[in-house]
Amino acid sequence: MSRRVRQRVEDNGKYKVDSPSYTVIGVEDLAPKVQQYVNWTSLPYDTVFHLFTRLNYRDRASLASTCRTWRSLGASSFLWSSLDLRAHKFDLSMAASLATRCVDLQKIRFRGVDSADAIIHLKARSLLEISGDYCRKITDATLSMIAARHEALESLQLGPDFCERITSDAIRVIAFCCPKLKKLRVSGMRDVSSEAIESLAKHCPQLSDLGFLDCLNINEEALGKVVSLRYLSVAGTSNIKWKVALENWEKLPKLIGLDVSRTTIDHIAVSRLLKSSQSLKVLCALNCPYLEEDKSYSSNRFKGKVLLAVFTDTFDELASIFADNSKKPKNIFSYWRDLIRKDKSIDEIMLWIEWIISHTLLRIAESSNSQGLNDFWLNQGATLLLSLMQSAQEDVQERAATGLATFIVVDDENASIDCGRAEAVMRDGGIRLLLELAKSWREGLQSEAAKAIANLSVNAKVAKAVAEEGGISVLADLAKSMNRLVAEEAAGGLWNLSVGEEHKNAIAQAGGVNALVDLIFRWPHGCDGVLERAAGALANLAADDKCSMEVARAGGVHALVMLARNCKYEGAQEQAARALANLAAHGDSNGNNAAVGQEAGALEALVQLTQSPHEGVKQEAAGALWNLAFDDKNRESIAAFGGVEALVALAKSSSNASTGLQERVAGALWGLSVSEANSIAIGHEGGIPPLIALVRSEAEDVHETAAGALWNLSFNPGNALRIVEEGGVVALVQLCSSSVSKMARFMAALALAYMFDGRMDEYAMIGTSLESTSKSVTLNGARTMALDQIKAFIKTFMEHQIFSTGALSSAPSMLAQVSERARIPEAGHLRCSGSEIGRFVTMLRNPCLVLRACAAFALLQFTIPESRHAMHHASLMQNAGEARGLRSAAAAASMPREAKIFMKIVLRNLEHQQAESPEGMKVSYNRI
Repeated sequence: MSRRVRQRVEDNGKYKVDSPSYTVIGVEDLAPKVQQYVNWTSLPYDTVFHLFTRLNYRDRASLASTCRTWRSLGASSFLWSSLDLRAHKFDLSMAASLATRCVDLQKIRFRGVDSADAIIHLKARSLLEISGDYCRKITDATLSMIAARHEALESLQLGPDFCERITSDAIRVIAFCCPKLKKLRVSGMRDVSSEAIESLAKHCPQLSDLGFLDCLNINEEALGKVVSLRYLSVAGTSNIKWKVALENWEKLPKLIGLDVSRTTIDHIAVSRLLKSSQSLKVLCALNCPYLEEDKSYSSNRFKGKVLLAVFTDTFDELASIFADNSKKPKNIFSYWRDLIRKDKSIDEIMLWIEWIISHTLLRIAESSNSQGLNDFWLNQGATLLLSLMQSAQEDVQERAATGLATFIVVDDENASIDCGRAEAVMRDGGIRLLLELAKSWREGLQSEAAKAIANLSVNAKVAKAVAEEGGISVLADLAKSMNRLVAEEAAGGLWNLSVGEEHKNAIAQAGGVNALVDLIFRWPHGCDGVLERAAGALANLAADDKCSMEVARAGGVHALVMLARNCKYEGAQEQAARALANLAAHGDSNGNNAAVGQEAGALEALVQLTQSPHEGVKQEAAGALWNLAFDDKNRESIAAFGGVEALVALAKSSSNASTGLQERVAGALWGLSVSEANSIAIGHEGGIPPLIALVRSEAEDVHETAAGALWNLSFNPGNALRIVEEGGVVALVQLCSSSVSKMARFMAALALAYMFDGRMDEYAMIGTSLESTSKSVTLNGARTMALDQIKAFIKTFMEHQIFSTGALSSAPSMLAQVSERARIPEAGHLRCSGSEIGRFVTMLRNPCLVLRACAAFALLQFTIPESRHAMHHASLMQNAGEARGLRSAAAAASMPREAKIFMKIVLRNLEHQQAESPEGMKVSYNRI
C-alpha cells in the first residue's frame, strides 16, 4: 500500500549477441509513408534489443513469438540472465515454457511459495543469486531442493517477511550443497542452531556476508567460528547472550561491519566491540532502547570507528570512512556515488551499509513504537530514506521507497498520516524524486514509488505538490500497467488525490477515468486490492458532476455493477456501491441516475448488498438505493427486487449501527416512500417503529432523515395512525422542539400536520391497524400535543416587529425581510409532487388555524426564488390553477395573521417564477 532487474547493453559490445543481420537504415527510412504501415521487423538491432531489455518476462516472451527474426533475438542469453517474477503468476507450467531460455540464468527474484517451487523447474544450473519475499510458507523441503539444484549459488536472500517454516536443517543443506556461497540473509527463523552455523563455516569458505535477522535464537558461539565473515547482521534478533557474543565476535579476524539494530545491546557491549575488535569499522545499532537510555554516550573516543545510532548523525559518521572527509558533505551517499575514482573496499562497505540501513528503517517504520522516534525521522530518517532511494541497488531503492510510504502512516485503518513527516519529505525534494522513480522502466520501483506517492497524497499540501509536479499524469499512466502491483498502487494514488475537488478534472483529463474503469475489466477476480482502489477512486470522481459523466462514458456503470454483483471482497463491494451512489446523486444535471437503474442487475445487486455482514457495504448500498429511489422507474424496480423488505429489515437491525448506516437506511426508506404503494408496504412490513427510534437519535443527520421518511409515510392515513400508535407523536414533538437542525424540526412539523389534518380521523373510525389491535390511543391528546408544537415551531420564525409591520404592508422590502427571517435554506432541496403541493393548498382551508399557518409556511419554503426547485413547485400550482384559491385564502378574514403574511410572499414568489419561467416549460414530479 518491485519487480524488475535492471540490465543495460554497453556500447563497447561486451554483451554482443549473435542475431540475424539487420539492414542499416536512416531516420528517414523509419518515417511512416502515407497510407503505409511501419515495418517493425526492420527496426535497428539496438532499438529492438533495448526494447526487449525493458520488458517483463511475459511480454518479452510474447514479443519474441511474433516473428522468426525477433524469436532469434528474444532468445538471447543476455536477455535471460535475470528474472523478476514477483509481480506475475509463476507456476510449474510457466517454468516449463521458459526453461529453454533460462539455461544461462544468473539472477532471480521471486515471491511466495508457488514461485519457489517452480524455480526448480527452470533448470537454471548457473544461478548465482536468488532473492525471495513472502516466504512464510516456504518449507525446508522446498529450500533444500532449490539449494541442491543450484550448487553454483553465491547469494541467497529470503525476507524481509519472516521465514517461519524454515529450520536449521535447511541451513545445513544449503551449506553442504552451495560451497561457493558468499552471501546468506534469512529473516524470521525461530532458531539457528550451532550445527547449522558450523556447517556454513565448514563448507562455505567464501561466506563473507551473513544475516540472521529477526530470529528468536541464534548460537552466538558458533557464529564466532565463521572466520570468513566480513559482514554480520543480527538485527531484530532477540534473546542474544551478549557476554557470549562479545567473547566470540570480537575475535572474528575479518569482520568489518556488524549490524545489531533493534536488539537489546547496551553501551557497555558497544564500547567493548568498538574497542576490542581490531578489524571492525562500522557498528550499526539503530533503535536499540538500552543503548539509547544513556543520552551522553558518544563514539568519538573510538578513532576510526563508525557508530550508527539514533543519537548519532549518520551522514557525519559515514564521512569519516573516506580519506578526504574535511568537507563532510551533507549527503555522504551522493558524494560517494559521484566519486570518479572509486575505492573498492569503501564501495563494499557502503553497499552493505545501504542494505542494512534500508532494512532497519523499514522495520522501524513498521513497528508500533515508530512514533517514539519522531525526532529521528524528522532530523535524519526522512533524508536517509530519500538518499537510499537513489542507490544503485534495486532492492535498497525499493525498500527505501516502501519505508517512506510506511513511516508517514499513523493509522492505516483510517488513512491518517503524520503531516510533519509528510511535509519533511516534500521539503527535501521527495515528491520529484518519487515521481522520477515512478517513471522508471523497472516495475518494482514503479510499484513502491507509487505507494509512497499515494500515502503522501493523503496530506492536502503534498497532494497539491504532487499535482503541480505532474504526478497525476504519472499515476494515470501507471494505472494502465499490465503489472498488477504497479496498477494497484497507482490506483491507490489516484484514489487519494481524487479526494481533492481541485484534482478531479485533472485526473479525468489525464485519462485516469478510463484507466480506472479498465482495471476493473482487466482484473475482475482475485485482485482485491486493485478492485477496491479503482472503485474507490471512481467513487470520488463520480461525486463531481462533470467527472461522473466521464465515468459513465468510459463504461464505468457497467464495470461497477459487475463488481457489485460478482466480487466477494467487502472492500471492493463497499467502494463499488459508493461509486454507484455518487453516480446517481446528481439529480437532473445528468442521466446517470436512470442509467444505473437501467443497467442489468444493478438494483438487484444493491438490494442484496444491504444484507451483507459488513456494515460498510450495507451503508453504501443503502446510500446508493437512497439516491436511485429519486427516479420513478428505479423506485418501483427497487421495490420489485425486494428493496422494501430488505431496507425495513436493515432499519430494524440498525439500532446499534453507525450513524452513517442509520442515516442512509432512513434515507432509502424516505426515497422509496414517495410512492404510495411503497409507503403502504413499508408500513405493513413494520418499517415505522425503527424509523421512530431513529427520530430519537442524537445525531442530526440521522433524525433529520428519519423525520423526512415519517413525513412521507404520514401522507397515507393508515401509516399516520401507525405512527400515533407506536408513540411517534411524542418523538416528533420532541424532535420539533429540540433539534438543532431547522430542517429536522420542519419535517417533524410537516409530519405532525399531515397526521392531524383530518384524514386519519376517518381512517381511525374504521378500526385500528392490524398490528395494534390491543392498543388504546387517545387521538385527541396526541392532536393537541402536535398542534401546540406546530404553533410553537412557526413562532420561532416570527420576529414581532417585522411581522407587525408586514401585516400592515405589502411592500416588497418588508415582505423580503419576513421571507429571509422565515427561510430554511435546506428546504430548498426538497422537491414535492403535485399531490403533495395540492395537499398543502387544501390545508389552507382546514378548520384548524394552526394547520393553515403550517401550510402557508411550507408553501413559502417551496417557492422562495433562491430554492433549487422553486420553479418546479410554482409550475405545479400554476398548472393546477391554484393562484385564485391562494388569493382567496390570503384574503380570508379567518386566516391567521402569520398565514396571511406567508401567503402574500407565496403569491409574490409565484409572480416572480411566472416572469422567469420560459414558455411551455415541462416539469417532472419526483422529489429529491
